[in-house]
Amino acid sequence: MEEENNIENLEIRTWKKKLVLSWIITIPIIILMYSEMIFGIHLLTSSVMTLVVLVLAFPVIFIFGFSTLKSGLKGFTTLYFNMDSLISLGTVVAYLTGIIQFFYPIQNYSGISAMVMAIFVTGKYIESKARGRAGQEIKKLLELGAKNATVLRNGKEIEIPISEVKIGDVIIVKPGEKIPTDGIVVKGESSVDESMISGESLPVDKLKGSPVIGATINQDGILYIRATKIGRDTFLAHIIDLVEEAQGTKVPIQKLADKITSIFVPAVLVLSVLTFVGWIIFGNLNSAIGSAIAVLVISCPCALGLATPIALTVGSGMGAKRGILIRRGEAIQTMKDVKTIMFDKTGTITKGKPEVTDIKTYGKIDKKEFLKISASLEKLSEHPLSKAIVNYANLKVYQKVTSFKVLRGKGIEGIISKKKYLIGNRRLLEENGINLSKFIQDIEKYESEGKTVMTVSEGKKVLGFLCVADSVKEDSKEALQILQEKGYNTVMITGDNERTAKAIAKKVGITQVIASVLPEEKSKKVMELQESGFVAFVGDGINDAPALKQANVGIAMGSGTDIAIEAGDIVLTKSSLIGVTQAINLSKKTFGKIKQNLFWAFAYNVVAIPLAVSGILHPVFAEIAMALSSITVVTNANLLRRTKI
Repeated sequence: MEEENNIENLEIRTWKKKLVLSWIITIPIIILMYSEMIFGIHLLTSSVMTLVVLVLAFPVIFIFGFSTLKSGLKGFTTLYFNMDSLISLGTVVAYLTGIIQFFYPIQNYSGISAMVMAIFVTGKYIESKARGRAGQEIKKLLELGAKNATVLRNGKEIEIPISEVKIGDVIIVKPGEKIPTDGIVVKGESSVDESMISGESLPVDKLKGSPVIGATINQDGILYIRATKIGRDTFLAHIIDLVEEAQGTKVPIQKLADKITSIFVPAVLVLSVLTFVGWIIFGNLNSAIGSAIAVLVISCPCALGLATPIALTVGSGMGAKRGILIRRGEAIQTMKDVKTIMFDKTGTITKGKPEVTDIKTYGKIDKKEFLKISASLEKLSEHPLSKAIVNYANLKVYQKVTSFKVLRGKGIEGIISKKKYLIGNRRLLEENGINLSKFIQDIEKYESEGKTVMTVSEGKKVLGFLCVADSVKEDSKEALQILQEKGYNTVMITGDNERTAKAIAKKVGITQVIASVLPEEKSKKVMELQESGFVAFVGDGINDAPALKQANVGIAMGSGTDIAIEAGDIVLTKSSLIGVTQAINLSKKTFGKIKQNLFWAFAYNVVAIPLAVSGILHPVFAEIAMALSSITVVTNANLLRRTKI
């Protein structure tokens, strides 16, 4: 993979170098040619200028454009014509007119040949840069895993490269370290941040016998883990395989220009030959050469080469200002056919971090005192739920807590002013002999809304509840309503349980919910929906990367992991779902401009080629028409800036 990336980077650097050198040479050619035509200033005599232009244009066409000429000329031997064929034909014939001029008085187009190639090289650089980014998500996935592992061998702790870990090795993982490989906890207790894999914001408590996944992060306790999978068998390696598979099956659809060119090139070539023969029979050699060249010059693909990239450039710039980054141009075309939009829940529809949503107290204690006691206890814990409560309370002074304990998987306990307090789940309170039968109805009500309920007790008395949940983003409901009004089928997918998932879905107006989905199953669910039409997937976690690649259009949230961002065709830097609606509008408007540009790129040909064939259109005016077609395309693309998305 590293070798692959080096090849991609080398290709980008090569095209960039060709681009810079091509324009350094082409700009003086333009000055020489147009200073005489527009301002009437003869910088050089005609023969000297022809020689200078030929010398300057040679490296642009035959050195920097060699790979293009090679590919284009191959089209004439295989009879499969592409954009390179058109470029090769136009530039070589135009260049040869400069040489012929020394022997026969015809119009010189050798300078035009350099301009055409310089524009084409610019487009190839943009294309290679876009392709170079495509494989970065795999590279970043590979970088996620731990590089070394501390293992127990012969009673001693030794650090070894991850490649030397064997199945059955006991690995020691300290707080803050990555878990090197998949395994089972044989000793110790801790909570593990699995958000990189699951996408879920809350860490998972790990006890003896709990399974753990490589590349996840141990938080607050030492774990002794027996390795059960290594190398290509690990979960992370499996995710990488899924992303690679999805990349391989995604068929590029931006082939419209090539399809048109495959017909257009041989048609122009035949027409040019027929024009030459016709004028030899009914006219003279000079008219035959001039008219034939006029046909070829007017068909040179400057505008065709600009049609798509200039619209993409303008569309991308508009998107960037609004926090919409278009990473792959084909998404622009694909988006118009999308029927279903699938959303990951955590970090996409929701904020991705727990917040206090409800506080309910019983008896004489008021909410202020209740919150002060709760926050003072929770301040000593590193658990994200504890941090949510402390942040919500926002106290300046906390009460003194003694005998504090974290009860893994249950909650916490501590003493304040000689009174023992417990904060935790039902299991914790029931184990301490506290009867919750009077409160079950309230607990189940909050849990049905997808909230985590923590009961606070003093001794045997229940003081109240703290409810924490991953809250919905402010604009999620509005964005989903807009999409549904436009006729899109919206679906939510999550690894969460069905009750929590349906509670969130109800808040934002989604009726179709796919819950309790394992990370590796998300891409399969996308494939199932693709049987009914094109699917866009919106996500933010590592576990979303295969689904983002499998989807016809992957939309990644900018607040998500680097892997998800690299896997996305479109990235929303503001992480707002309103960005999804804007991205769809921008894609459709930009593709509309691409179609208009392709129309204008050929409109000049449709009008001007018959004039060139008939000898009415002088080669100089054919050259001007060709330039005007490019100007029209650029101007039309820039009108996109006035569009509201």
